[in-house]
Amino acid sequence: MAKFTHLHTHSHYSLLSAIPKIPELVGIAKAEKMEALALTDNGNLYGAIEFYKECKKAKIKPIIGVDFYISPRKRSDKEHNLDDKYSRIILLAKNFKGYQNLIKLVTLSNLEGFFYKPRIDKELLEKYKNGLIAILPAFNNEVSKSLNNSNEKQAEEKLLWYKNTYEENLYLEITKHNDIENHAKLIENIKSLGEKCSVELVASHGVYYLKPEEKRVLHVVESIQNNTHEPYEDSGGDFSFLDEKTILKNFENEPRALENNQKIVDECNLELELGKWTFPKLKIESGKTPDEELRDITYKGLGFRNLEKTKEVIDRIEYELGIIKMKGFAPYFLVVADLLKYAHNHEVLSNIRGSVSGSLVTYLSGITNINPIEYEIPFERFLNPERPGAPDIDMDFADNRRDEMIEYAKNKYGSTHVAQIGTFGTMMARGAVRDVSRALGYPYGVGDRIAKLIPFGSQGFPMTIDHALKITPELEELYKKESDIKEIIDMSKRIEGNARHISIHAAGVVMSPTNLEETVPIQLDPKESGRIITQYDMYSVEEVGLLKFDFLGLGNLAIIADTFKLIERFHGIKLSMDKVPIDDKKTFEMLARGETSDTFQLNGSGMTRFLMDLKPTTIHDINAMVALYRPGPMQFIPDYIARKHDPKKIRYLDPALEPILQKTYGILVYQDDLLIMVNRLAGYSWGEVDKFRKAVGKKIPAEMEAQRENFIKGVVKNSKWSEKKATELWTWIEPFAAYGFNKAHSVSYGFIAYQTAYLKANFPGEYMTAVLTEELGEVEKVASSIKECKRMGISVLPPNINESFKDFTLIKDGNLPAARLQESGQASFNSTAQAGKDTIRFGLGSIKNFGEGIAQIIIDERKKNGRFSSLANFLKRIKNRNLNKKSLEALVYAGALDDFAERGIMLGNLEALLEFNKENQKDDNQTSLFGALSQNGDELTLKTMPSMAKDEKLKWEKELLGLYLSGHPLDKYKEKLEGRAMTIEKITTQMKEGMIAVVSGIVEESKILLTKGGDRMCFVKMTDFTGSLEVVIFPRIYNEIKDLLILENCIAIKGKISHRNGAVSLIAEAVKKL
Repeated sequence: MAKFTHLHTHSHYSLLSAIPKIPELVGIAKAEKMEALALTDNGNLYGAIEFYKECKKAKIKPIIGVDFYISPRKRSDKEHNLDDKYSRIILLAKNFKGYQNLIKLVTLSNLEGFFYKPRIDKELLEKYKNGLIAILPAFNNEVSKSLNNSNEKQAEEKLLWYKNTYEENLYLEITKHNDIENHAKLIENIKSLGEKCSVELVASHGVYYLKPEEKRVLHVVESIQNNTHEPYEDSGGDFSFLDEKTILKNFENEPRALENNQKIVDECNLELELGKWTFPKLKIESGKTPDEELRDITYKGLGFRNLEKTKEVIDRIEYELGIIKMKGFAPYFLVVADLLKYAHNHEVLSNIRGSVSGSLVTYLSGITNINPIEYEIPFERFLNPERPGAPDIDMDFADNRRDEMIEYAKNKYGSTHVAQIGTFGTMMARGAVRDVSRALGYPYGVGDRIAKLIPFGSQGFPMTIDHALKITPELEELYKKESDIKEIIDMSKRIEGNARHISIHAAGVVMSPTNLEETVPIQLDPKESGRIITQYDMYSVEEVGLLKFDFLGLGNLAIIADTFKLIERFHGIKLSMDKVPIDDKKTFEMLARGETSDTFQLNGSGMTRFLMDLKPTTIHDINAMVALYRPGPMQFIPDYIARKHDPKKIRYLDPALEPILQKTYGILVYQDDLLIMVNRLAGYSWGEVDKFRKAVGKKIPAEMEAQRENFIKGVVKNSKWSEKKATELWTWIEPFAAYGFNKAHSVSYGFIAYQTAYLKANFPGEYMTAVLTEELGEVEKVASSIKECKRMGISVLPPNINESFKDFTLIKDGNLPAARLQESGQASFNSTAQAGKDTIRFGLGSIKNFGEGIAQIIIDERKKNGRFSSLANFLKRIKNRNLNKKSLEALVYAGALDDFAERGIMLGNLEALLEFNKENQKDDNQTSLFGALSQNGDELTLKTMPSMAKDEKLKWEKELLGLYLSGHPLDKYKEKLEGRAMTIEKITTQMKEGMIAVVSGIVEESKILLTKGGDRMCFVKMTDFTGSLEVVIFPRIYNEIKDLLILENCIAIKGKISHRNGAVSLIAEAVKKL
């Protein structure tokens, strides 16, 4: 009996050109009792490994292929309106060699042939033909194109080229689409040409969606891709997943084509070896094995760490080394140690997160900075004999030097052996709704209205549309009552979770012992020219044997590193993270006062309130708060605080818990403590403990119930407790189980959190300068940090050509030795500064419309020849064409030249100043023709001009620096606003959902939108002295008060508080002018 296999199948990895997800495709093939299935996405192998695994799990033969784009000329030719007219070819891997050639072709199509699409050419087809079956698709192949143009001779010539290349491995696809105009005629012509040239036919059917009714969904997806909203018109053709019965009927008169379909299936027998890891080639100078080298490094680390060689230490080392050897992971540890050694030697601040901090070997080899014995962190949480997965070491680097670390890895292990990992931006609930609404042609406000009713996900679990409908009554009501909303939501649900684009993983890097393209397809990052990324995601690269190395950029490490540099420049103290004292009284007192703004992990109103109650006295308190301040464990915080202050309140359900929970006052704080309970009390092996951890982390009720039964039985059997007592213990730990934070992670983050608090408490000016530099470009954060600076008594001033560097610049008073205060980096000496006070200047690089190039020229000139003595001196010394009207205007408006003249006067003389600068760029011996301004040496006499109004000053400060510095537009309304108890800060931090509030301030921004009915509504950004707040004004109110919504108008708005998706807004009910 004839069989049929889909050999031309697209998944959502064809990126907005097809709909099905991999499990859906395999699932429907299994339901149809098909024995095999091919995946042929457009020009890529994104889904190949996921597809292979899914097919194997379903006992379906996987056939991996690609629907390639072929350039009309050479792949290097990239001429518009010529080389963007590509044709198609389907290539299927017969064996591993064919799979490798698919990887080569996909890689080269991206790295060499990309022009709108990744393209191959005939040179590549000839070079990488082995192990492949070629199918010329009925649509859009160059042979069918020639036939459609009635050029049979050309079609024959082209077909013969493919036949000479692929010989018996070439097939012509025939399909049945009788409702597509002229398609039947094309197929007859293909059949005739195939017979004439002795090229076999194959029965096939292109799949782009699963069910016929999803054709319109595909149209919407393509509209999203093209950013259009063309009305849907059915132009014919069903590209759904047709069942075998329908296909066999369609081709009942083409038995040979059906036989060839099965012949291809029989010839495709690709087997991939997955889950076997390889490591980068690391040259060991000593000639020892990796295990021997790791042992030597570890024992040498005892001296480096000043750790006594006790029996406990030696036993722990030998135990860990034994497991590492058994697992074969020594090369991995040596590579990470090498990376961290480079970082330490080049002062790249780093931190290691996660369960790896439970390893004494990594502590002694310089990978981690936490002694697991001192902190009682179990090694088994990281690695144990029964754990099947590879070790996972997360490396954090100062974010401004992360690229340097990746570059080092490329230089060390080979640029063709190292790449960053690709990941996929998917159409999540809110985004899918907005995309679908726009593609269907609805006004922006319709999609936005639905999207804003969908809550954000939490705890790493994304929100789905179905779940949002269950938990948001307003959304459910709209779905039931409004047909348009139902249409948008139903269509969004179908594409929710589909891949939208490929991007770069935030941290993942792979390093291969061979050229990467021998193992994974690679391409260029679409967003950053020249950066290489893998087409396989983090799960697939590990499946094919490449371990993921996490290089994460952390802004707080850059802040700490910059602060250390400033401390050394101003105080001559060379600090490092391991030299910061962890028992600093001043730090703990600052935290107890609630001065936590701009610290890492310890800021925010909730955490601050708990810290003020806790009054931390050790770093262990900070570690505990980092672990507890999250849903679930948060309920234990009040008990933790109470027990810290009154040890009499410490209680244990059983003495067996005391050794585990003693340091946390009997409170379950860390996931590791829970896992130790499961191991010691319930008798689980560490392999079973790992399964327990993963099961409870999924938060699935059925899984939790199964674990509950197993745990209670285990405790009764292993610890001889009563069932009642064991149940009581489970009830106590259950809220914690699904959300517990691992101890090593908490200690790692607690360590950084403490460092930031220490630096803020002891070196406030240095620390806040580094914070502002890191936040540059994020206006809201900068404004918040400036507010904190003012509270701390640190002035933040506009940029100044004599004091500012590129970034925010710290200016110290004159009490420190001048030798240490030479202009360098972010530090500047100012002999006129107020004694004992720190001042921070905006950097020249922070001025909008002022290029980095001219900023650096000004800084270099000042370093070389000293401060600028006058405006004339500045214009004479800066001899660069980048000091033009735009840049000089920006300096004036931003206040960078305020030392020399009033802003309005300089602007009124701007053309003459530019001419003066231009004349002074001529050779010094050449007579200047300049006479527009009276000059005497370094003096200029400027023409009298009106001074700049305060409002104008503020407007330009906001425009060029992102915020107001010399004042605030609200200053003139100060009397009206003073005495008002309700501020935006109070509204956003203290008021609850549904409460009535009145906000007073100025209109900073307003955005008008159209509702579905064509009515106008408005989103207004209101600002007062304490912050900003979004106000939503619906049509009825808007029509009454729209004349009041003028920028910088001072108004009062009464409305209802709305807490949605983590943001606070006000729904306006009344508006009046102040």
